[in-house]
Amino acid sequence: MPNPLRHGEPKIIAIANQKGGVGKTTTSINLGAALAKMGNRVLLIDLDPQGNASTGLGIGSERRNATTYDLLVNESPLSEVIQHTDVLNLDIVPATTDLSSADIELLSNEKRSFLLHDALRQPAMAGFGFDFILIDCPPSLNLLTVNAMVSAHSVLVPLQSEFFALEGLSQLMLTVREVRDTANSGLRIEGIVLTMYDRRNNLSQHVEADARENLGDLVFKTVIPRNVRVSEAPSYAMPVVDYDPSSKGSLAYLSVAKELVDRHNAVKSRG
Repeated sequence: MPNPLRHGEPKIIAIANQKGGVGKTTTSINLGAALAKMGNRVLLIDLDPQGNASTGLGIGSERRNATTYDLLVNESPLSEVIQHTDVLNLDIVPATTDLSSADIELLSNEKRSFLLHDALRQPAMAGFGFDFILIDCPPSLNLLTVNAMVSAHSVLVPLQSEFFALEGLSQLMLTVREVRDTANSGLRIEGIVLTMYDRRNNLSQHVEADARENLGDLVFKTVIPRNVRVSEAPSYAMPVVDYDPSSKGSLAYLSVAKELVDRHNAVKSRG
């Protein structure tokens, strides 16, 4: 499949949900790996102080000498913070707990909401040839998440298939609207991906029906099933598409990646 953004600027997607445990980091890792498997050059920005995306891609603490903290607070050049992963075509800017203090340290900075935006638009970015940049946001609507939204073209929301799943979505949508009104008029919702879906569970089916009724085409056709292989893969520091390529979880993330590329191509053709 041809790369949708080759010779153009990379498409930047913030993967966000202020609720923890919804599969946000798992989606960031596996969607990035799936897009890379399709021949795209992908950069994953770990913007979560927990650094789970970094760990899940095999970047141990001893390799995190330069991180997203340096990119934002110290304004380090991209060449100093980007690292290769073991997944072909997938690079990462790792994170450490240092990032947890960034909110406070950046409060006095007049450009505090635009630091990631400016960092990802350094002239050097063109030389990397990335097609997609995915940002794994922290599980809160703080200054780091605002930075991600200000820098991004769109927001992708992993939504756990559980009771009250849609209730927390309203605050996230409100934040997206506020960022659109004040700092990034082009920001849009890329879509909603249902995660941890169990077809044997009536609740999962109810949440899916409710989401599709209320959000329509924003909800991706593909759902991410509860799958033991998806849960096991991070302990081997691998995305599931490498850990068990034939598993249901792997095939689901590959399908989400294809939907994402198809959506982008449709938007481009309309433009």
